[in-house]
Amino acid sequence: MPDIVTLIRRKRDGEELSGAEIDWVIRAFTHDVISDAQMAALAMAVWFRGMSRAETARWTAAMIDSGRRLDFSGIGLRTVDKHSTGGVGDKITLPLAPLVAACGAAVPQLSGRGLGYTGGTLDKLEAIPGWRADLDTAEVARILSDPAVGAVVCAASADLAPADRKLYALRDVTGSVESIPLIASSIMSKKIAEGTGALVLDVKVGSGAFVTELGEARELARTMVELGTDEGLPTTALITRMDTPLGRTAGNALEVRESIEVLAGGGPDDVVELTLALAREMLAAVGIDDDPADRLRDGSAMDRWRAMIAAQGGDPDAPLPVATHTETLYAEEDGVVAELDALAVGKAAWRLGAGRERQGQPVQAGAGVELHAVRGERVRAGQPLLTVHTDTPGRIPDALAGLRAGIRISDTAPEPRPLVVERIAP
Repeated sequence: MPDIVTLIRRKRDGEELSGAEIDWVIRAFTHDVISDAQMAALAMAVWFRGMSRAETARWTAAMIDSGRRLDFSGIGLRTVDKHSTGGVGDKITLPLAPLVAACGAAVPQLSGRGLGYTGGTLDKLEAIPGWRADLDTAEVARILSDPAVGAVVCAASADLAPADRKLYALRDVTGSVESIPLIASSIMSKKIAEGTGALVLDVKVGSGAFVTELGEARELARTMVELGTDEGLPTTALITRMDTPLGRTAGNALEVRESIEVLAGGGPDDVVELTLALAREMLAAVGIDDDPADRLRDGSAMDRWRAMIAAQGGDPDAPLPVATHTETLYAEEDGVVAELDALAVGKAAWRLGAGRERQGQPVQAGAGVELHAVRGERVRAGQPLLTVHTDTPGRIPDALAGLRAGIRISDTAPEPRPLVVERIAP
Protein backbone atom coordinates (compact mmCIF):
# COMPACT_ATOMS: atom_id res chain seq x y z
CA MET A 1 0.00 0.00 0.00
CA PRO A 2 1.41 3.46 -0.90
CA ASP A 3 2.38 5.89 1.83
CA ILE A 4 0.62 9.25 1.37
CA VAL A 5 3.40 11.23 3.09
CA THR A 6 5.95 9.74 0.70
CA LEU A 7 3.74 10.58 -2.29
CA ILE A 8 3.35 14.18 -1.09
CA ARG A 9 7.13 14.52 -0.77
CA ARG A 10 7.74 13.01 -4.19
CA LYS A 11 5.26 15.34 -5.90
CA ARG A 12 6.62 18.28 -3.91
CA ASP A 13 10.06 17.45 -5.34
CA GLY A 14 8.72 17.32 -8.91
CA GLU A 15 8.55 13.54 -9.40
CA GLU A 16 5.84 11.81 -11.43
CA LEU A 17 3.31 9.58 -9.67
CA SER A 18 2.48 6.20 -11.17
CA GLY A 19 -0.99 5.25 -12.34
CA ALA A 20 -1.41 2.81 -9.47
CA GLU A 21 -0.39 5.47 -6.95
CA ILE A 22 -2.90 7.96 -8.37
CA ASP A 23 -5.67 5.35 -8.33
CA TRP A 24 -4.91 4.66 -4.66
CA VAL A 25 -4.84 8.36 -3.72
CA ILE A 26 -8.23 9.13 -5.25
CA ARG A 27 -9.82 5.98 -3.84
CA ALA A 28 -8.32 6.55 -0.37
CA PHE A 29 -9.39 10.20 -0.28
CA THR A 30 -12.93 9.34 -1.40
CA HIS A 31 -13.25 6.79 1.42
CA ASP A 32 -11.56 8.95 4.11
CA VAL A 33 -8.47 6.76 4.36
CA ILE A 34 -6.27 9.82 3.97
CA SER A 35 -7.09 13.09 5.70
CA ASP A 36 -8.20 16.41 4.23
CA ALA A 37 -4.92 17.92 5.42
CA GLN A 38 -2.88 15.34 3.54
CA MET A 39 -4.92 15.72 0.34
CA ALA A 40 -4.65 19.51 0.62
CA ALA A 41 -0.87 19.15 0.84
CA LEU A 42 -0.81 16.94 -2.25
CA ALA A 43 -3.06 19.36 -4.17
CA MET A 44 -0.74 22.24 -3.28
CA ALA A 45 2.26 20.18 -4.44
CA VAL A 46 0.44 19.67 -7.75
CA TRP A 47 -0.29 23.41 -7.87
CA PHE A 48 3.45 24.13 -7.64
CA ARG A 49 4.83 21.23 -9.68
CA GLY A 50 2.03 20.43 -12.13
CA MET A 51 1.28 17.02 -13.60
CA SER A 52 2.33 15.30 -16.81
CA ARG A 53 -0.25 14.40 -19.47
CA ALA A 54 -0.17 10.79 -18.26
CA GLU A 55 -0.67 11.82 -14.63
CA THR A 56 -3.52 14.19 -15.48
CA ALA A 57 -5.26 11.55 -17.61
CA ARG A 58 -4.96 8.93 -14.86
CA TRP A 59 -6.12 11.42 -12.20
CA THR A 60 -9.19 12.19 -14.33
CA ALA A 61 -9.94 8.50 -14.93
CA ALA A 62 -9.65 7.76 -11.22
CA MET A 63 -12.15 10.50 -10.38
CA ILE A 64 -14.54 9.16 -13.02
CA ASP A 65 -14.22 5.67 -11.53
CA SER A 66 -15.04 7.00 -8.05
CA GLY A 67 -18.70 7.10 -9.11
CA ARG A 68 -20.89 5.87 -11.91
CA ARG A 69 -20.97 6.63 -15.62
CA LEU A 70 -24.20 7.53 -17.34
CA ASP A 71 -25.04 5.91 -20.67
CA PHE A 72 -27.49 7.49 -23.12
CA SER A 73 -26.51 5.33 -26.09
CA GLY A 74 -29.94 3.69 -26.07
CA ILE A 75 -31.98 6.83 -26.78
CA GLY A 76 -31.50 6.53 -30.54
CA LEU A 77 -29.97 9.99 -31.09
CA ARG A 78 -26.41 11.27 -31.26
CA THR A 79 -25.57 13.10 -28.03
CA VAL A 80 -23.38 16.18 -27.68
CA ASP A 81 -22.74 18.56 -24.80
CA LYS A 82 -21.11 21.96 -24.27
CA HIS A 83 -19.20 23.19 -21.24
CA SER A 84 -18.21 26.79 -20.56
CA THR A 85 -15.56 27.80 -18.05
CA GLY A 86 -17.87 30.69 -17.10
CA GLY A 87 -18.11 34.40 -17.63
CA VAL A 88 -20.25 37.48 -17.02
CA GLY A 89 -23.55 37.35 -18.90
CA ASP A 90 -22.73 33.85 -20.18
CA LYS A 91 -26.27 32.68 -20.87
CA ILE A 92 -25.31 30.69 -23.97
CA THR A 93 -26.51 27.29 -22.70
CA LEU A 94 -30.10 28.53 -22.57
CA PRO A 95 -30.59 29.17 -26.29
CA LEU A 96 -27.90 26.68 -27.36
CA ALA A 97 -29.34 23.44 -25.93
CA PRO A 98 -32.77 23.73 -27.61
CA LEU A 99 -31.19 25.05 -30.81
CA VAL A 100 -28.91 22.02 -31.20
CA ALA A 101 -31.82 19.73 -30.32
CA ALA A 102 -33.88 21.38 -33.08
CA CYS A 103 -31.11 20.38 -35.51
CA GLY A 104 -31.47 16.70 -34.62
CA ALA A 105 -28.98 15.99 -31.82
CA ALA A 106 -29.72 15.18 -28.18
CA VAL A 107 -28.16 17.53 -25.60
CA PRO A 108 -27.64 16.18 -22.05
CA GLN A 109 -26.42 19.37 -20.35
CA LEU A 110 -25.40 18.79 -16.73
CA SER A 111 -24.87 22.24 -15.22
CA GLY A 112 -24.20 23.88 -11.89
CA ARG A 113 -25.20 26.74 -9.66
CA GLY A 114 -23.01 29.79 -9.45
CA LEU A 115 -20.49 30.65 -6.77
CA GLY A 116 -19.20 34.22 -6.96
CA TYR A 117 -19.92 36.74 -9.67
CA THR A 118 -20.19 34.50 -12.73
CA GLY A 119 -23.57 33.02 -11.83
CA GLY A 120 -24.79 29.56 -12.76
CA THR A 121 -27.00 28.14 -15.49
CA LEU A 122 -29.28 26.44 -12.96
CA ASP A 123 -29.75 29.72 -11.06
CA LYS A 124 -30.91 31.38 -14.27
CA LEU A 125 -33.37 28.62 -15.18
CA GLU A 126 -34.70 28.41 -11.62
CA ALA A 127 -36.03 31.94 -12.17
CA ILE A 128 -38.71 30.29 -14.35
CA PRO A 129 -41.73 29.40 -12.19
CA GLY A 130 -42.01 25.65 -11.60
CA TRP A 131 -38.79 24.66 -13.38
CA ARG A 132 -36.75 22.03 -11.54
CA ALA A 133 -33.10 21.09 -11.89
CA ASP A 134 -33.06 17.79 -10.02
CA LEU A 135 -33.94 14.91 -12.34
CA ASP A 136 -33.11 11.23 -12.07
CA THR A 137 -31.40 9.37 -14.89
CA ALA A 138 -34.62 7.82 -16.17
CA GLU A 139 -36.24 11.26 -16.47
CA VAL A 140 -33.23 12.62 -18.33
CA ALA A 141 -33.28 9.70 -20.79
CA ARG A 142 -37.03 10.06 -21.33
CA ILE A 143 -36.78 13.79 -22.12
CA LEU A 144 -33.77 13.32 -24.39
CA SER A 145 -35.53 10.62 -26.40
CA ASP A 146 -38.75 12.65 -26.72
CA PRO A 147 -38.84 13.79 -30.39
CA ALA A 148 -40.44 17.08 -29.33
CA VAL A 149 -37.72 17.92 -26.77
CA GLY A 150 -34.27 16.33 -27.09
CA ALA A 151 -32.51 18.62 -24.60
CA VAL A 152 -32.11 18.59 -20.83
CA VAL A 153 -30.38 21.09 -18.55
CA CYS A 154 -30.16 19.68 -15.03
CA ALA A 155 -28.01 19.24 -11.94
CA ALA A 156 -25.42 16.48 -11.79
CA SER A 157 -26.25 13.72 -9.31
CA ALA A 158 -24.09 13.24 -6.22
CA ASP A 159 -22.75 9.90 -7.48
CA LEU A 160 -21.22 11.42 -10.62
CA ALA A 161 -17.46 11.77 -9.99
CA PRO A 162 -17.91 12.15 -6.20
CA ALA A 163 -14.14 12.36 -5.71
CA ASP A 164 -14.13 15.57 -7.71
CA ARG A 165 -16.93 17.07 -5.63
CA LYS A 166 -15.00 16.36 -2.45
CA LEU A 167 -11.65 17.49 -3.83
CA TYR A 168 -13.01 20.73 -5.28
CA ALA A 169 -14.52 21.72 -1.92
CA LEU A 170 -11.10 21.17 -0.34
CA ARG A 171 -9.21 23.08 -3.05
CA ASP A 172 -11.65 25.96 -2.73
CA VAL A 173 -10.71 26.57 0.92
CA THR A 174 -6.97 25.85 0.64
CA GLY A 175 -5.93 28.14 -2.23
CA SER A 176 -5.23 25.42 -4.80
CA VAL A 177 -8.04 26.03 -7.29
CA GLU A 178 -5.90 27.73 -9.96
CA SER A 179 -4.04 24.67 -11.22
CA ILE A 180 -4.46 23.73 -14.89
CA PRO A 181 -4.25 19.93 -14.33
CA LEU A 182 -6.68 20.08 -11.41
CA ILE A 183 -9.12 22.42 -13.20
CA ALA A 184 -9.02 20.30 -16.36
CA SER A 185 -9.48 16.99 -14.55
CA SER A 186 -12.31 18.44 -12.45
CA ILE A 187 -14.26 19.59 -15.50
CA MET A 188 -13.53 16.59 -17.68
CA SER A 189 -14.19 13.91 -15.05
CA LYS A 190 -17.80 15.11 -14.78
CA LYS A 191 -18.26 15.62 -18.51
CA ILE A 192 -16.87 12.20 -19.41
CA ALA A 193 -18.91 10.51 -16.67
CA GLU A 194 -22.15 12.07 -17.91
CA GLY A 195 -22.03 9.82 -20.97
CA THR A 196 -22.28 12.29 -23.84
CA GLY A 197 -21.07 11.21 -27.27
CA ALA A 198 -19.11 14.39 -28.05
CA LEU A 199 -18.10 17.55 -26.20
CA VAL A 200 -17.43 21.15 -27.16
CA LEU A 201 -15.66 23.42 -24.68
CA ASP A 202 -16.04 27.19 -24.44
CA VAL A 203 -12.90 28.39 -22.67
CA LYS A 204 -13.29 32.04 -21.66
CA VAL A 205 -10.34 34.41 -21.44
CA GLY A 206 -10.28 37.98 -20.12
CA SER A 207 -11.02 40.11 -17.09
CA GLY A 208 -14.43 38.52 -16.48
CA ALA A 209 -13.19 34.94 -16.85
CA PHE A 210 -11.57 32.45 -14.53
CA VAL A 211 -8.52 32.59 -16.83
CA THR A 212 -7.30 36.08 -17.75
CA GLU A 213 -4.28 35.32 -19.99
CA LEU A 214 -4.48 33.81 -23.47
CA GLY A 215 -1.51 31.49 -22.96
CA GLU A 216 -3.12 29.99 -19.87
CA ALA A 217 -6.46 29.64 -21.69
CA ARG A 218 -4.71 27.76 -24.50
CA GLU A 219 -3.05 25.43 -22.01
CA LEU A 220 -6.34 24.72 -20.26
CA ALA A 221 -8.17 24.14 -23.54
CA ARG A 222 -5.47 21.83 -24.89
CA THR A 223 -5.31 19.85 -21.65
CA MET A 224 -9.07 19.28 -21.64
CA VAL A 225 -9.15 18.36 -25.33
CA GLU A 226 -6.35 15.84 -24.68
CA LEU A 227 -8.21 14.37 -21.70
CA GLY A 228 -11.37 13.88 -23.73
CA THR A 229 -9.43 12.39 -26.63
CA ASP A 230 -7.54 10.00 -24.33
CA GLU A 231 -10.87 8.77 -22.92
CA GLY A 232 -12.37 8.24 -26.38
CA LEU A 233 -14.63 11.31 -26.15
CA PRO A 234 -14.43 13.50 -29.29
CA THR A 235 -13.60 16.95 -27.84
CA THR A 236 -12.86 20.37 -29.34
CA ALA A 237 -12.62 23.82 -27.76
CA LEU A 238 -13.25 27.42 -28.72
CA ILE A 239 -11.36 30.10 -26.82
CA THR A 240 -13.68 33.10 -26.55
CA ARG A 241 -13.21 36.62 -25.26
CA MET A 242 -14.58 37.69 -21.88
CA ASP A 243 -13.22 41.22 -21.35
CA THR A 244 -16.70 42.69 -21.66
CA PRO A 245 -20.00 41.02 -20.73
CA LEU A 246 -21.86 38.79 -23.16
CA GLY A 247 -25.03 40.47 -24.28
CA ARG A 248 -26.73 43.27 -22.38
CA THR A 249 -27.71 41.55 -19.14
CA ALA A 250 -26.01 39.93 -16.16
CA GLY A 251 -28.32 38.30 -13.67
CA ASN A 252 -30.77 35.42 -13.58
CA ALA A 253 -34.26 36.31 -14.86
CA LEU A 254 -32.67 39.13 -16.89
CA GLU A 255 -30.54 36.61 -18.78
CA VAL A 256 -33.46 34.24 -19.31
CA ARG A 257 -35.40 37.09 -20.91
CA GLU A 258 -32.48 37.89 -23.21
CA SER A 259 -32.08 34.21 -24.15
CA ILE A 260 -35.72 34.06 -25.17
CA GLU A 261 -35.11 37.09 -27.41
CA VAL A 262 -32.35 35.14 -29.17
CA LEU A 263 -34.62 32.13 -29.64
CA ALA A 264 -37.25 34.48 -31.09
CA GLY A 265 -34.80 35.57 -33.79
CA GLY A 266 -33.47 38.72 -32.10
CA GLY A 267 -31.19 39.37 -29.16
CA PRO A 268 -27.71 40.91 -28.94
CA ASP A 269 -25.36 40.23 -31.84
CA ASP A 270 -22.59 38.75 -29.70
CA VAL A 271 -24.91 36.26 -27.97
CA VAL A 272 -26.30 35.16 -31.34
CA GLU A 273 -22.79 34.90 -32.83
CA LEU A 274 -21.43 32.70 -30.04
CA THR A 275 -24.58 30.57 -29.85
CA LEU A 276 -24.33 29.81 -33.57
CA ALA A 277 -20.56 29.21 -33.44
CA LEU A 278 -20.92 26.66 -30.65
CA ALA A 279 -23.97 25.07 -32.25
CA ARG A 280 -22.08 24.55 -35.52
CA GLU A 281 -19.14 23.06 -33.61
CA MET A 282 -21.46 20.68 -31.73
CA LEU A 283 -23.29 19.58 -34.86
CA ALA A 284 -20.03 18.96 -36.70
CA ALA A 285 -18.83 16.83 -33.78
CA VAL A 286 -21.74 14.41 -34.27
CA GLY A 287 -21.88 14.58 -38.04
CA ILE A 288 -25.15 16.50 -38.45
CA ASP A 289 -25.32 18.74 -41.51
CA ASP A 290 -27.78 21.48 -40.63
CA ASP A 291 -27.59 25.26 -40.34
CA PRO A 292 -28.64 26.31 -36.82
CA ALA A 293 -29.35 29.85 -38.07
CA ASP A 294 -32.27 28.37 -40.02
CA ARG A 295 -33.67 26.84 -36.82
CA LEU A 296 -33.65 30.27 -35.15
CA ARG A 297 -35.42 31.79 -38.14
CA ASP A 298 -38.14 29.14 -38.55
CA GLY A 299 -39.11 29.05 -34.85
CA SER A 300 -38.21 25.40 -34.24
CA ALA A 301 -35.54 26.32 -31.67
CA MET A 302 -38.15 28.29 -29.72
CA ASP A 303 -40.51 25.31 -29.88
CA ARG A 304 -37.78 23.12 -28.37
CA TRP A 305 -37.15 25.71 -25.62
CA ARG A 306 -40.80 25.73 -24.61
CA ALA A 307 -40.93 21.93 -24.65
CA MET A 308 -37.69 21.64 -22.66
CA ILE A 309 -38.91 24.04 -19.97
CA ALA A 310 -42.29 22.30 -19.72
CA ALA A 311 -40.66 18.84 -19.55
CA GLN A 312 -38.85 19.94 -16.40
CA GLY A 313 -41.96 21.35 -14.73
CA GLY A 314 -41.59 24.96 -15.79
CA ASP A 315 -44.20 27.27 -17.28
CA PRO A 316 -42.73 28.87 -20.42
CA ASP A 317 -45.56 31.44 -20.45
CA ALA A 318 -45.26 32.53 -16.81
CA PRO A 319 -43.99 36.07 -16.14
CA LEU A 320 -40.37 36.13 -15.00
CA PRO A 321 -39.51 37.64 -11.60
CA VAL A 322 -38.84 41.38 -11.52
CA ALA A 323 -36.74 43.12 -8.87
CA THR A 324 -38.51 45.56 -6.59
CA HIS A 325 -35.90 48.33 -6.92
CA THR A 326 -34.03 49.75 -9.90
CA GLU A 327 -31.69 52.67 -10.46
CA THR A 328 -30.21 53.95 -13.71
CA LEU A 329 -26.72 55.28 -14.34
CA TYR A 330 -26.47 58.00 -17.01
CA ALA A 331 -23.60 59.10 -19.23
CA GLU A 332 -21.88 62.27 -18.02
CA GLU A 333 -20.37 63.15 -21.41
CA ASP A 334 -20.66 62.53 -25.14
CA GLY A 335 -18.40 59.87 -26.62
CA VAL A 336 -17.95 56.18 -27.30
CA VAL A 337 -18.00 53.41 -24.70
CA ALA A 338 -14.33 52.44 -24.91
CA GLU A 339 -14.33 50.07 -21.95
CA LEU A 340 -17.05 48.12 -20.15
CA ASP A 341 -15.19 45.81 -17.81
CA ALA A 342 -16.76 42.37 -17.44
CA LEU A 343 -15.37 41.91 -13.93
CA ALA A 344 -16.93 45.20 -12.75
CA VAL A 345 -20.33 44.20 -14.16
CA GLY A 346 -20.08 40.71 -12.70
CA LYS A 347 -19.16 41.97 -9.24
CA ALA A 348 -22.01 44.48 -9.37
CA ALA A 349 -24.53 41.76 -10.26
CA TRP A 350 -23.15 39.69 -7.38
CA ARG A 351 -23.43 42.62 -4.97
CA LEU A 352 -27.04 43.20 -6.07
CA GLY A 353 -27.95 39.61 -5.13
CA ALA A 354 -27.64 37.67 -8.39
CA GLY A 355 -24.73 35.58 -7.07
CA ARG A 356 -23.73 33.94 -3.82
CA GLU A 357 -20.75 33.96 -1.45
CA ARG A 358 -21.12 30.35 -0.29
CA GLN A 359 -22.76 27.18 -1.53
CA GLY A 360 -26.43 26.88 -0.62
CA GLN A 361 -26.99 30.61 -0.22
CA PRO A 362 -30.18 31.82 -1.99
CA VAL A 363 -29.97 34.22 -4.92
CA GLN A 364 -32.37 36.91 -6.07
CA ALA A 365 -34.04 35.88 -9.32
CA GLY A 366 -34.63 39.46 -10.48
CA ALA A 367 -31.29 40.99 -9.46
CA GLY A 368 -28.60 42.03 -11.90
CA VAL A 369 -27.36 44.63 -14.35
CA GLU A 370 -29.05 45.68 -17.60
CA LEU A 371 -26.78 47.42 -20.11
CA HIS A 372 -28.25 50.12 -22.35
CA ALA A 373 -24.93 50.81 -24.09
CA VAL A 374 -22.06 48.38 -24.69
CA ARG A 375 -18.43 48.62 -25.80
CA GLY A 376 -18.07 50.44 -29.12
CA GLU A 377 -21.42 52.25 -29.01
CA ARG A 378 -21.72 56.04 -29.11
CA VAL A 379 -23.57 57.78 -26.27
CA ARG A 380 -24.70 61.32 -25.47
CA ALA A 381 -24.51 63.06 -22.11
CA GLY A 382 -27.62 62.22 -20.11
CA GLN A 383 -28.26 58.98 -22.02
CA PRO A 384 -28.90 55.86 -19.87
CA LEU A 385 -25.81 53.63 -19.65
CA LEU A 386 -27.18 50.87 -17.45
CA THR A 387 -29.83 49.97 -14.89
CA VAL A 388 -29.28 47.95 -11.73
CA HIS A 389 -32.00 45.66 -10.37
CA THR A 390 -32.31 44.33 -6.80
CA ASP A 391 -34.71 43.54 -3.98
CA THR A 392 -32.28 45.05 -1.46
CA PRO A 393 -31.82 48.76 -2.27
CA GLY A 394 -29.07 49.14 0.32
CA ARG A 395 -26.78 47.28 -2.08
CA ILE A 396 -27.20 49.76 -4.91
CA PRO A 397 -24.58 52.41 -3.95
CA ASP A 398 -21.68 49.92 -3.82
CA ALA A 399 -22.82 48.28 -7.05
CA LEU A 400 -22.99 51.62 -8.87
CA ALA A 401 -19.61 52.70 -7.53
CA GLY A 402 -18.01 49.56 -8.95
CA LEU A 403 -19.77 50.00 -12.27
CA ARG A 404 -18.65 53.62 -12.63
CA ALA A 405 -15.05 52.45 -12.18
CA GLY A 406 -15.48 49.84 -14.91
CA ILE A 407 -16.84 52.15 -17.63
CA ARG A 408 -14.71 54.48 -19.73
CA ILE A 409 -16.09 56.85 -22.35
CA SER A 410 -13.64 58.16 -24.95
CA ASP A 411 -13.56 60.41 -28.02
CA THR A 412 -12.27 57.53 -30.15
CA ALA A 413 -13.85 54.12 -30.78
CA PRO A 414 -12.02 51.08 -29.39
CA GLU A 415 -10.38 48.56 -31.70
CA PRO A 416 -12.82 45.78 -32.65
CA ARG A 417 -11.91 42.42 -31.13
CA PRO A 418 -13.03 38.99 -32.37
CA LEU A 419 -15.34 37.14 -30.02
CA VAL A 420 -13.96 33.72 -30.96
CA VAL A 421 -10.18 33.90 -30.50
CA GLU A 422 -9.21 30.44 -31.74
CA ARG A 423 -10.20 26.80 -32.04
CA ILE A 424 -8.37 23.93 -30.32
CA ALA A 425 -8.75 20.42 -31.72
CA PRO A 426 -6.89 17.12 -31.19
